[in-house]
Amino acid sequence: MESLTISDVLNFAVRIEEIGELFYRKAALIVSGPEEVTLFHRLAEEEIRHKEIFKEMLKKAGGAIPPESYPGEYFKYLRGFIDGKVIFKEGVKDLIEEIKDTKSALDFAIQRELDSILFYHEIRELVLETQKKMVNEIIREERKHFEILSQIRKKYDQ
Repeated sequence: MESLTISDVLNFAVRIEEIGELFYRKAALIVSGPEEVTLFHRLAEEEIRHKEIFKEMLKKAGGAIPPESYPGEYFKYLRGFIDGKVIFKEGVKDLIEEIKDTKSALDFAIQRELDSILFYHEIRELVLETQKKMVNEIIREERKHFEILSQIRKKYDQ
């Protein structure tokens, strides 16, 4: 049975942030409106900062695995979540091909932020107690991203 380590999970988090940065940079070239372009550039910069936080956590990788019904249950769950998400494709080329306009870029970004929030809630259970505060801060920031993107997205429904 294949199992993941906490380092594996943190590496996935780093990868989420790398792909997120790339997506936001590419989407900034597609979206219209100065507010949207500025927002996507800012979100790309925040993804870089988040990636660095997870890299620091990797240096101190540790933590406990939550109680499981059978060995490997928790990591099997995370693997299923990770494998089922588009953000883990080889890159963002396929993603960008799906983004045709500002509305679709915002829709994708909103879903990606929600996926990230869920994933980081799960990561929080694996990291050292002293690192939970950093993960909570990233979750708060991802929620802010979701809220901002959702507010801007409402303009496109009118």
